[in-house]
Amino acid sequence: MLTKQHQISPEQLHESLKNIKVGGTVCHYSLKKCAELVPIINEINELKEELNAVILVHSYVSPEIVYGVADYVGDSYALSKNAMETSADLIVFAAVRFMGETAKIMNPGKEVLIPTALDGCTLADSINAADVRRLRKQFPDYTFVCYINTTAEVKAECDVCVTSSNVYKIVERVPSDKIYFLPDKLMGQNLVNEMHMRGVHKTISYYTGTCYVHEEYGADQIFRIRTEYPNVKVVSHPECNPAVVANSDFVGSTAEMLGYMRETESKEFLMLTECGLSSRLQKEFPGKKLVGICTLCRYMKSNTLEDISRVLKNPAPRDCVVLDETVRQKAAKCIEAMFHYTRQ
Repeated sequence: MLTKQHQISPEQLHESLKNIKVGGTVCHYSLKKCAELVPIINEINELKEELNAVILVHSYVSPEIVYGVADYVGDSYALSKNAMETSADLIVFAAVRFMGETAKIMNPGKEVLIPTALDGCTLADSINAADVRRLRKQFPDYTFVCYINTTAEVKAECDVCVTSSNVYKIVERVPSDKIYFLPDKLMGQNLVNEMHMRGVHKTISYYTGTCYVHEEYGADQIFRIRTEYPNVKVVSHPECNPAVVANSDFVGSTAEMLGYMRETESKEFLMLTECGLSSRLQKEFPGKKLVGICTLCRYMKSNTLEDISRVLKNPAPRDCVVLDETVRQKAAKCIEAMFHYTRQ
């Protein structure tokens, strides 16, 4: 049992969440609301100790999970490393299923649980293993590079995995002049443009998938905001369309966005990514102002404290990540190739 010293109080939780206003009533945390959340938060933290469990949380998940029960918070790349390094017996991955699968790929001896039934992703669900095998026949001499936002079965059919923070570096380093990138067509278009700007001569084809959150942003939003806030810094994700990327002051992964905001002296920012990151920024940089609007991911936001508590107490079969061992081993080689190229 957690001692009183280690239990979180309503006042402590409110201190962490009080500046978060993104999403209006969805993300407004009064002291009363925090008092309602504290019992289940303390229960979850107690269960973690009893079960030697660790909770990995993506930045896009709701703030009460990020600041209440998470052991690690980050983007896909950081969390995949955390999953590899943890000594916990049980991993609860509050995100979407492909991230839980990545944790299982790298930790086959550990139990990995996904606490939400709405665990899909429009990007990951846009392609399957059969699609990749068909494309390999169509592009036989290409190196297949997959975004980490893919299922284990898709990773198993590809040569190297990438994240939004290392995609440009890895594609530049891969010893092949023919690349097939999947599944994000917008990141693929940005990849083509970036390689051209770097003077890297490679033939790059790409698939047709998109993230429904990031594809909604347009350059017109940037122009409108810059008219009202001429000193604003526009920060976007590589899953946005090329017009957005071209008109941004900084483009990077969620972790890189946080670093940019931490280091730049600007006080006004337009964040073109999922609302969860804006929530983190409001908490961690209260002296900086976020302008404009953000988009919620229905999949990430479907993770709840109640479901985390449930899977820790009595996980159902569908909560458990189970992978075919042959698929897991092939997918692990794809991910290990990513770490190989990032170490070069």
